[in-house]
Amino acid sequence: MLHPTPAELPGTVEALRHAGYLQCLDVCAVDYLGAGHRDDLPPDVEAQRFEVVVTLISHQARGRIRLRVQVPEEEPRLPTLFDLFPGTENPEREVFDMFGIAFDGHPDMTRILMPEDWEGHPLRKDYAVGIVPVRFKAAGDTR
Repeated sequence: MLHPTPAELPGTVEALRHAGYLQCLDVCAVDYLGAGHRDDLPPDVEAQRFEVVVTLISHQARGRIRLRVQVPEEEPRLPTLFDLFPGTENPEREVFDMFGIAFDGHPDMTRILMPEDWEGHPLRKDYAVGIVPVRFKAAGDTR
């Protein structure tokens, strides 16, 4: 597992690609709002509210590596990996749509799951979840 900074991400991914990690399996995000102290990070990595996780594999070496990038809440942006792995186009759009983390240099940084006029990002932990009242039938009620 590697923990590059946002600025180091493209160079790290490019070096891994040259080392044989030729497929990007996934780009996803995590919102750690309210998580408090996180023991799962190295001491030199400052925890941020958001984390983007990139998973790469090497078929030749039968290896898998995960990159965990801390993304600050104040400026949730990362460089795109599209130029190195074109298959990241949709996963990056999903992260943008659901978490509001933009990928600079992406060819189409628009919503992919929610309507274009949707406000907010549904997988953020501070997103207001709508409440739909549920009415249960009383025992014996045949309506």
